[in-house]
Amino acid sequence: MLLIDIFSLCLRIGELAFTAVVAGLTGQYLHQHKGARAWDEKRFIYTEVIAAIGILYSLLFLLPFMASFIHWPMDFLLFAGTMIAFALLAHYDNNCGSIWNWNGITGGNTCDKFRADLAFLFLASIFFLVSALLGIYVMHRHARTTHVDKTSTRRRRWYSRRY
Repeated sequence: MLLIDIFSLCLRIGELAFTAVVAGLTGQYLHQHKGARAWDEKRFIYTEVIAAIGILYSLLFLLPFMASFIHWPMDFLLFAGTMIAFALLAHYDNNCGSIWNWNGITGGNTCDKFRADLAFLFLASIFFLVSALLGIYVMHRHARTTHVDKTSTRRRRWYSRRY
């Protein structure tokens, strides 16, 4: 169980780091394009909100007393939200070419930052998905062991009454 807790903590740190990068890159884009048409900015505002929720959620569940794994539905919802944000940004027509062209991503121009934003958004969504799957696994294992304990307790009571 200790290994699972450490893995969960590493996932939370990754979620926090990736969503913080997404919030920073998206916020910089919104700052640079202040006054643009509202329709063009909606997808970036949605991404910024999802990143902010992801940061808040990751910070909250980094606390040591929050290792109960009952929060996996929120992980799954954040996975869905980040994948929707990824799809919205991937279909944004910004004249940068293909989103899968990673040549020169460290150049620092607008297209490179946009592609980096997409990459970190995708990584954050994968971390939220793995965290949700880990929560489902732990909850299923806990429910199975609880059922076995209840069954063995019933058998002990039945045997003690008979003999």
